[in-house]
Amino acid sequence: MGGKKKSRKTYLEGKPKKLWNTQLLLEELQLMGEYGLRNKRELWKARSLLKHIVRRARSLLSMRAEERAPLELPFKERLYKLGFIDDVNIPLDRVLSLDVRAILDRRLQTIVYRKGLAKTIYEARQLITHGHIAINGRRMRSPGFLVPRELEDKIGYAPTSPLLARSQAQQQ
Repeated sequence: MGGKKKSRKTYLEGKPKKLWNTQLLLEELQLMGEYGLRNKRELWKARSLLKHIVRRARSLLSMRAEERAPLELPFKERLYKLGFIDDVNIPLDRVLSLDVRAILDRRLQTIVYRKGLAKTIYEARQLITHGHIAINGRRMRSPGFLVPRELEDKIGYAPTSPLLARSQAQQQ
């Protein structure tokens, strides 16, 4: 099922059908700049994940109430733990209104920038890829890592990073 030499696409449904749509191109370019994405493939991955979530919500909405009840709560709890929704008690219709920004806001790169560990979104990407950012003491080198809600507070500089000593010296 695919190996290192024969990898598969991770954005199976995220690539737009009409590649030369001017409005879509401008929107993608604006999102890439706002979230510091390296290429459109990262945006397509986020869109693909969003499509899977929306498709699952639609399938749950199409079920009868008796069938849907035991499946709806675990689905919404999973979305809450991932940080895509703010409350478990929201109606399932609100899950359908999620957009790609909800996914992109949960990326490690975005959270590092918003926490103030980096001055720009591009510096956040560089710090992550160079191994200066850790989650719960463990170095992360993937800027596209989707940070769960429980790990959001545990993001900081890596213990071996020289930036940690510099930030501690500035605090004193």
